[in-house]
Amino acid sequence: MNKKSIIIIAAVVVTALLAGMGYLIYSLAKSNEENRQMLELAEMDKREMENEYENFARQYNEMKTQINNDSLMAQLEQEQQRTQELLEELRRTKSNDAAEIARLKKELATMRAVLKSFVAEIDSLNRLNTQLNAENENLRQQQQVQQQQISELSTEKATLSDKVAIASVLDATGLSVLAKNKKGKAAKKVADVRQFQVSFNIARNVTAAAGVRTIYLRILKPTNEVAGASGTFAYQNAQLEYTARRDVEYTGEETPVTIYWDVNEMLTAGQYRIALFADGNNIGNGSVAFEK
Repeated sequence: MNKKSIIIIAAVVVTALLAGMGYLIYSLAKSNEENRQMLELAEMDKREMENEYENFARQYNEMKTQINNDSLMAQLEQEQQRTQELLEELRRTKSNDAAEIARLKKELATMRAVLKSFVAEIDSLNRLNTQLNAENENLRQQQQVQQQQISELSTEKATLSDKVAIASVLDATGLSVLAKNKKGKAAKKVADVRQFQVSFNIARNVTAAAGVRTIYLRILKPTNEVAGASGTFAYQNAQLEYTARRDVEYTGEETPVTIYWDVNEMLTAGQYRIALFADGNNIGNGSVAFEK
């Protein structure tokens, strides 16, 4: 065999060896990748099982707040403790321990069935409690009706007096708010407002006593401060500041009223709330908003 033939044979052998080594390396890499993917799937499966065990423990906690039964409470606590123990076992188990993972997965299915039975039992008890509560409520309502019938005769006079007092409260209707500029026209921007004009009607009320009534106008700025505070008036055991006031002769018939307030301070953009008071009562409300 000549030298050239030997070289050719050696080249073929080396090429074959290199090809074999390359295939071996490829096979090992592919096997490692498959193993890595399997481990990732096993880890995901383990995390899902941990989440479900944690969810079971939370549900047992929630169910304990829904019952008032010592025996059932003890059972719930026992199962909750068992769930916690299995969760700890799962956390200590490696993802590649297939046998242990399979056992804990089987336990998980059992715990799921136990939890479902507790849910059904508690639901049944709650329905029964609801029914009993409804029956007790019916009895309570019947007692209330009887007590009300007994007390109605003694309170009838006071009730009639209260109705008359309520009926005699004045009512401001058709309330409108006009903010005027220095030319007496409607102002849209807050910087242009020079005067507030609040107009309304005191509604007809034949039960209200005729005579002079003081109407208090209260304008609240966006900051909840009273605009142009000029004094105070009594309202519900307190003293409230007012913006302007006007005395009105009221005869019991519908009476138109307009109250003006000349702006004497800096105003800011936003919503201004309007409230009217008379005889210690809030008789009307409105609002107006301004741009900058």
